Amino acid sequence: MSDMLKRQLHSIAKKEENFLGRAENAFLRDTVAPVMDKIESKIPEKIRETLNAAFYSGFRLVFEHGDKIIEKSYNKGKLELKHDVNNYAVDKLMSRKTLDTLDRDANITAIKNASISVVEGGALGAFGIGLPDIPVLIGLIVKTIYEISISYGVDYKSDKEKYFILLIICGAMAKGEDQRTFNHQTDSFAASLEREEEPVFDLERMMRITSKILSEAMLTAKFIQGFAVVGVIGAAVNYRIIRKISTYAGLKYKKRYIHKKITEGRGEKQVD
Repeated sequence: MSDMLKRQLHSIAKKEENFLGRAENAFLRDTVAPVMDKIESKIPEKIRETLNAAFYSGFRLVFEHGDKIIEKSYNKGKLELKHDVNNYAVDKLMSRKTLDTLDRDANITAIKNASISVVEGGALGAFGIGLPDIPVLIGLIVKTIYEISISYGVDYKSDKEKYFILLIICGAMAKGEDQRTFNHQTDSFAASLEREEEPVFDLERMMRITSKILSEAMLTAKFIQGFAVVGVIGAAVNYRIIRKISTYAGLKYKKRYIHKKITEGRGEKQVD
């Protein structure tokens, strides 16, 4: 393995640890969180079940029927061509600059889609729409991950890749030790994909697990948004979710890309 690829893996590992171990903001912990906890305690169980079901239905809708619609929102061929050009540059002369070009395209995707989520969340929140916008949010999350995957040369079409996408969402949005467990599962599943194995997985079950994690992560905000208190609540929450998931997705897909280069024996021609 080249020194460049070693440094890349070390950098990714450090960023992942920072992501997983990110300290909770003191102001939010001491001021906002207690209020949110109080609100959550008053949310009826029926609301929780309804929100969870809405997320599950949204994932099924997007995964079963949404690809063609999602792909109309971006130029897939152009993204694939950009990756091919960037990947060729990496293979010809591996450097931090050529590798950073891959990251740049993924970051542009994340920022763009997070900005769209602000408009979507703010507008729908202001008009008092809570549950109906969930498939739209899920579609935007999946769209973001699709575009990031293309940036690193991964085809997202198979059920295996969709399962990997769900693991990414769980790894980004779960809390505490559950998050670290999902992080490990994401890496293990990625390794099996890199080895071109046929891993055992249950996409239906994973959609239910992801729906529960994602619905719990935004339960209070969506509950408030549904009563049209302040539209900015929905906008802020949607932005945070997209940015968090896209950051984590970028790390996981780049790790897969680097491991692929290691397997190919790339990195001999490199500059620091």
